[in-house]
Amino acid sequence: MICALMEESLVLLKPDCLEGRKCGEVLKRFEEAGFAVFGVKMMRLSDEILREHYAHLTELPFFPEIQGFMQSSPVVAIALRGENAIVRIREMVGPTDSTVADKGTLRGDFGQDKMKNVVHASDSVENGQAELKRFFGEGELFG
Repeated sequence: MICALMEESLVLLKPDCLEGRKCGEVLKRFEEAGFAVFGVKMMRLSDEILREHYAHLTELPFFPEIQGFMQSSPVVAIALRGENAIVRIREMVGPTDSTVADKGTLRGDFGQDKMKNVVHASDSVENGQAELKRFFGEGELFG
């Protein structure tokens, strides 16, 4: 008998998701897929948190554009838990470039390009844990 792994992931609903009024639909899709929500909050992202979150991109010439976009409105941080969550969530989200994402994925249905792609989702169990600690403080996660 194969035992499925319970995993946790951060999902960020990006400014284009909020501006396009797709937050409810995105959250609904995750819940309908069987994921449990154990934390949600709306927040404005500081320069510090963005530099930490996008540390692998800070030296690239387009980082200021990412920073400007991610600070153009609040984001919604969501903590999700479920069986094999990392892979399953990333399948639901689709590839970073929304223009090549399949219909039926979040980015394929709602995204516009590589930056305006509706959501961020953790890409590994380790990053999921680190990102949850980055975006949620003590007492902000439940269950």
